Amino acid sequence: MGDVFLTADWRELAMLNYEVDAGLLQKFVPAGTVLDSWNSRIFLSLVGFRFLNTKVFGMSIPFHHNFEEVNLRFYVRREDAGEVKRGVVFIREIVPRWAIAAAARFFYNENYVARPMSHLIQATGDALAIEYAWKSGIQWNRIKLAVVGTPTTPQEGSQEQFIAEHYWGYAAQPDGGTMEYRVSHPAWRVWSAREARFDGDVEDLYGSDLAATLKSQPTSVFLAEGSEVTVHRGRRL
Repeated sequence: MGDVFLTADWRELAMLNYEVDAGLLQKFVPAGTVLDSWNSRIFLSLVGFRFLNTKVFGMSIPFHHNFEEVNLRFYVRREDAGEVKRGVVFIREIVPRWAIAAAARFFYNENYVARPMSHLIQATGDALAIEYAWKSGIQWNRIKLAVVGTPTTPQEGSQEQFIAEHYWGYAAQPDGGTMEYRVSHPAWRVWSAREARFDGDVEDLYGSDLAATLKSQPTSVFLAEGSEVTVHRGRRL
């Protein structure tokens, strides 16, 4: 397996995207990276999707093959020997299995937590309705969106391409350093959502400022088809 940490299929990625002020995210930016922007605009994304056929170091873990994830993320870049690496930083990642959360915290110091979760996918003709839900305390939080038609490859330079095609992950470490890891997958086809919303109270997970942002109307929403994905071993910068 070489440098491979994890392989899986990531499918039906519901992406709710919010334009935000850079100051809202600056404290989360890992050392050695800077905020990435699209047309001088900074984005925060709430993303729900399915992990399928998951293997860690080439091995399947019983009862941990298929599960949901919801994450809150933003976008950074780093220059490395003339190469511009465009990456993602996760503020919080939610999964239903504690072992997955523990492994990600141990190997990358990623901000994973385990919560009860569910998903619902309904297909009617060429229409598709998606829901991802997770429980905080006694309350369920939900991402819902609906699309119709067939997915298409994002246009070069589009906002959809910017958000979907970041192929590096960066995680701040307790000592102030940064972990960098590569995420490999083909370009994803996407649908524009005809309707979408987030319902819930996530202040306990994200804090008051970020929770308030998520209660506002997203700047854009789309559904990415997904693909097989490889997450490579990380290295310290």
